[in-house]
Amino acid sequence: MTDFLLLAASLSLLLLAARYFVDGISTIAESLGVPKIAIGMTVVAFGTSTPELVVNSISAYQGSTDLAFGNIVGSCLVNVGFVLGATALVRPMKVEHSLITREIPMLILTVATIVVLASDRFLNAETQDVWRRSDGLILLLLFCVFLYYTTRQAMAVDRSDPFIAEVSDEVARTKPKSLGLQILITIAGFIGVSLGANWTVEYAVSIARGFGVSETVIGLTVISLGTTLPELATCILAARRGDADIALGNIVGSNLFNLLCIGGIVSTIRPVTIPAGGHLDLIVMAFLSVVLLPIAIRSERTITRGEGSFLLVVFVTYLGYRVAGASL
Repeated sequence: MTDFLLLAASLSLLLLAARYFVDGISTIAESLGVPKIAIGMTVVAFGTSTPELVVNSISAYQGSTDLAFGNIVGSCLVNVGFVLGATALVRPMKVEHSLITREIPMLILTVATIVVLASDRFLNAETQDVWRRSDGLILLLLFCVFLYYTTRQAMAVDRSDPFIAEVSDEVARTKPKSLGLQILITIAGFIGVSLGANWTVEYAVSIARGFGVSETVIGLTVISLGTTLPELATCILAARRGDADIALGNIVGSNLFNLLCIGGIVSTIRPVTIPAGGHLDLIVMAFLSVVLLPIAIRSERTITRGEGSFLLVVFVTYLGYRVAGASL
């Protein structure tokens, strides 16, 4: 019980510090003359994934690659199955055309790439499946391409694009503070994120060993649900104020960041062996990602409450199966 309380405290510190760190970086970038839309498409749009980035980087550095794998894949499952499903239940969301033609196809391509890179035994007749450092570099290159293309597109369109307008408004809502104060806030946020992430990994590993379950399952469940709280809060708030369509963009963007950037960094730090049950995790993640496209297209490009319920049922059923399997 003590480890669970300490894990909850570590996650709370991590999430709070990440918020201040992202806000500080955003304001510093703006004070240095970086265009607001570029800030929005990078720091703000992906800012809620900062906890996953730090936790998984530390996990890889310490050799807990199973925990990192579980958190990367688990965060994507939580985003689509839980966050998107719950948001659709709060308010059906309209799907913008740009998401259907740009972000969702890129997510499907990314998931396909991830699955292929995890299929060494099938493709190369090797003894085990591993995300190698070369695979990590491929993912990081794809991330740079996506970031460049998306930012360039964003700077070329006007504010009639709802997603771009929301990103610009998010930056504009940041209250101006002195540069010196922002630097101090950013440093404090970075220290808090680092300590929170380090303690989160430590207590997660301790819980896994104490209960005799794999680090993959802990990363897939407890850590993923904890580090995805910013996405849940952001999306529920957007839905309640009538901007549910923005929530889908946040979720897809977060998953792209998790798979390409975080997956790339983790694999570059230390090769990640696909753990037991990992291929099934990837298959379910791929299913939830691919099914987004037909869901987004049908029903007049609206994700309905029924479709949100379907995503939730798939997620809860699979999570229950993984937890039950780990306890046997």
